[in-house]
Amino acid sequence: MTNFDLAQLEALAAVVEEGTFDAAARRLHVTPSAISQRVKGFEAAAGAVLLQRSKPARITEAGVAYLRLAHQVRALIAEVSLETGGEGAVTVPIAVNGDSLNTWVLPALASLSGAMTFDVRRVDQDHSADLLRQGIVMAAVTASAEPVQGCSVTRLGLMRYRPMCSPEFGERWFRDATTSDSLAHAPMLVFDRSDDLQDRYLVETTGERCRARRHYVPSSADFAEAVRLGIGWAVLPRQQSERWEATGELIDMFPGTGVDVTLYWQQWSVRTAALERLSNAIIAAASSELD
Repeated sequence: MTNFDLAQLEALAAVVEEGTFDAAARRLHVTPSAISQRVKGFEAAAGAVLLQRSKPARITEAGVAYLRLAHQVRALIAEVSLETGGEGAVTVPIAVNGDSLNTWVLPALASLSGAMTFDVRRVDQDHSADLLRQGIVMAAVTASAEPVQGCSVTRLGLMRYRPMCSPEFGERWFRDATTSDSLAHAPMLVFDRSDDLQDRYLVETTGERCRARRHYVPSSADFAEAVRLGIGWAVLPRQQSERWEATGELIDMFPGTGVDVTLYWQQWSVRTAALERLSNAIIAAASSELD
């Protein structure tokens, strides 16, 4: 059994979370040398390299289990402290995709903001499970139904994305009809380089790929605003587009078509009271907002 102490465990977690040894030292109110010694001692006890000394520092495959343990121990200690009259709040790190965060997740978090502290990592739903696997977050909204080791999975529902554009954009590019050729040639909005929803829609609907310009707008709220302003077309979730549809500022380019993304809630199997309350709130919000 690896012989390590809580100070070494916390030093490992702090370096990963803060990105550098110097930043971890500032957070823990010690010197960078002390952080370095704790991590080196931990690695000697584990018999493996636990951190990649990159910028930012990253956990290695051998260190993932220890990072997960650090978060679990931290959460349990915080809860015991509160139960015995201590001050503060339990911190719950979670990963959420931008569209969910911008629509239905924030109200669920708001209902618990007085009881816990959130450390939200915004990441694409196809990649959020990676943060669980690395032990960086305790729970995640993800598109993966396959449980990460040490986690349980609950289906949240479907987030349906429909092709939207401004009326002026539609008049310019789709005056006659929204044909596969015109759709493939119209300027398209993409969230970032890992966003494939627009391409999926095109291939599934028309068999074509985009041959036009792509505008990259890596912010969920600004992305929808860019569509409203006529910069390009994109698939948007109903929760984002419906208010602008009601005012006539957005139109459904191809009614009856779209892309469905099934979302899941993955959480650690090691339960804490804070994580259970958060999970219940997320699942309840999803049941009323997702299809």
